Amino acid sequence: MRNVYGEFPDRKLAKSWVPPPAIGGHRGRYLWTDGFGVVNFISLVRLTADTYYLTLAERLIERVHDVLGRTRDGSRRLPGATDEEPLKGGLRIGKIKETGPDGDGQYFHYLTVWMFALNRMWLISEELKYNDLAIQLARAVHPAFVVDRDSTRPRMYWKMSMDLSRPLVRSEGNLDPIDGYVVYSRLQRSGLGNDLQEEVADYKKIVEAKWRHYGSCDPLDLGMTLWTTHWLVDDPREEWAAGLTRRALGDLRDVVVSRYFDAPLSSRLAFREFGTALGIRCHSGEEDLQELAKKITKTWENEILEDYDPEDELGPITSVMYVAAAFPGAFMNGFMGDEDL
Repeated sequence: MRNVYGEFPDRKLAKSWVPPPAIGGHRGRYLWTDGFGVVNFISLVRLTADTYYLTLAERLIERVHDVLGRTRDGSRRLPGATDEEPLKGGLRIGKIKETGPDGDGQYFHYLTVWMFALNRMWLISEELKYNDLAIQLARAVHPAFVVDRDSTRPRMYWKMSMDLSRPLVRSEGNLDPIDGYVVYSRLQRSGLGNDLQEEVADYKKIVEAKWRHYGSCDPLDLGMTLWTTHWLVDDPREEWAAGLTRRALGDLRDVVVSRYFDAPLSSRLAFREFGTALGIRCHSGEEDLQELAKKITKTWENEILEDYDPEDELGPITSVMYVAAAFPGAFMNGFMGDEDL
């Protein structure tokens, strides 16, 4: 975590800490990286019972909202947002480039990671404002990303413009509907009257139409699929979760057989494999794959702990995902106590 956020401040200065800008993010912030960062801080709170780490998580959340919840020049909130409702315009990805194929915008799967982080923050802090912010964000972005909502099979856009006014990539992400269903369902169950019922129903329609056709050979996609399904895999009402888990585990074993994880490190990306390890560790059993998760974190350990390159733009995302892969903590169902909200 210090690779990304520097030396942590003196305890007396924690409430005024400003997370230093990290390489690879616009104005130093990248939504996926900082979503993982917040959840990792929450894991530390739960492990140590030390509210110091809770304060660091609070400050990181505030900074992300102040940077990625604003236009790139920082002069104003994103359209639809106000100081009172800072997430009604969504949150930018944090890409370095403003335009082009790898330009800034909004990704649904990044937004759901942030919603999840805010929900976990509510559970650890018992401050309802964090769950309310997650629901505010969920409601704001849903109409932009989900289209044909009245049909039997709604569709989703993969990437929207920074102001959510137009799609930048019209194709549907493999995991986006599943992320939407699981995360929005959690927010709905913990929302204390905040109704996301229609949004949850939209995602459920897509999931039911799509999960049987799932297939992937991408380590990150497979890992995050396993992470997402682990929240509902034991729920008899959610048949799709068990079925999708079986498909993802089968595809992952095919990747292992292909000897992907034996290829030279120069041809692989660590953070994508850390997604694999995280997903595996969130499922009990599967002993052969549990060994794979250990192998992944051990293989890359020196790159993270000993040979870290502060000029590597992938360094921050790799570091926070290494922490989650090595110790899932608050990413795992049950870590926070009773999850039956």
